[in-house]
Amino acid sequence: MTGEQKTAAPAPWRRVAPAVFAVAWGGNEFTPLLGLYRAEGGLSGVAVNILLGSYVLGIIPAMLVGGPLSDRYGRRPLMLLAPVVASCGSFMLAVGSRSFTEMIAGRVLSGIALGLVMTVGSAWLKELSEAPYEARPEMVSGARRASLSLTAGFGLGAAVAAVLAQFFPYPTVLAYSVNIAITLPTLIPLLRAPETSRGGNGGSLLDDLRIPAAKKRRFWLVVAPASPWIFGCAAAAYAVLPALMEERIGHYTIGFSGLMCMIALGCGFAVQPFSRVLDKRGGVTALTAALAVVAAGLTLGALAIWTLNLALIMLAAALLGCGYGLVLVGGLTEIQRIATPDDLAGLTGVYYSIAYLGFFTPMVLSLLELHLSYPTMFLGGAVLSLGCLALIHAARGVDCPEGAA
Repeated sequence: MTGEQKTAAPAPWRRVAPAVFAVAWGGNEFTPLLGLYRAEGGLSGVAVNILLGSYVLGIIPAMLVGGPLSDRYGRRPLMLLAPVVASCGSFMLAVGSRSFTEMIAGRVLSGIALGLVMTVGSAWLKELSEAPYEARPEMVSGARRASLSLTAGFGLGAAVAAVLAQFFPYPTVLAYSVNIAITLPTLIPLLRAPETSRGGNGGSLLDDLRIPAAKKRRFWLVVAPASPWIFGCAAAAYAVLPALMEERIGHYTIGFSGLMCMIALGCGFAVQPFSRVLDKRGGVTALTAALAVVAAGLTLGALAIWTLNLALIMLAAALLGCGYGLVLVGGLTEIQRIATPDDLAGLTGVYYSIAYLGFFTPMVLSLLELHLSYPTMFLGGAVLSLGCLALIHAARGVDCPEGAA
């Protein structure tokens, strides 16, 4: 067999993307099962939403520490931990469905793994999308590859979990078992992916944990105001809206929740390439356009909740998913402009840590329900998102890096 006839080795970034995808799958497979835990587990709405948001307790520390550690010790050692920790989290959720404490532990472990792939994995994919690992780096986007891998995992994980829980036996076990089966094999390609981190600079670990780029005004005035809307939109679309339709949907609550995940994240996946088109217009066009879509999705969500119209509910989920995808890529692109090679992973971790605060949206709304209706809260969210849009637009010239103006 000649050299031309041999199967070409996969591009280096393709060795990392499967782990990002599989861990993201595990991070979101819990979401469509919320109705099941409410109905069969005897948990209150607040308790279930606490479980939903509890994996942020693992995500944020993993993001803040994982990025700088990978800058010091390399991307591969940190990424190799992620599939193992994710599988442990899925195992805890599978065996601990009747123990609130064990489920919290499983969610936190899932969060730790997800935090690692979102920071270390995103930075690694970005670096493997540049020369010398990419033949035509000007034609690709590492930020988009990372966000697409994450979004595909989030969407398919939720959809498969919903189908398995709705139509197959052992609904609280089978979905997590499937995740373990697809996650552990991703360790193999990770071992063969090129290391891109230059390693520590000889300073102390405490010095590595400092992220100079996080002090830049542009990060706090342009990126940070948009960040919570990423997972605020996602949580509203596939956790809040399906829960409000449970009485109307009846026995198919789990399947409907999975469908809403697929609609939101499918639209979030499909719309991400348009962020690059918007970004070419310069300034903060991509992020302001994204927040306009967020405001439209929340406004339509308010109308959908008020009317309990199934078609409007799904359309609102689609718009919120588009907002999720556009903000995610727009923010990552801005991060990659602001950060230096030495603190790219660290700043990505700070970015995602702020973004994941939006995942507490269902818990906050369930607490505010004592005083406000859901349509009112959704409209309030739309107004708040437009306020963030105005702030970002006003700060568009602050510390503007080359290529952003």
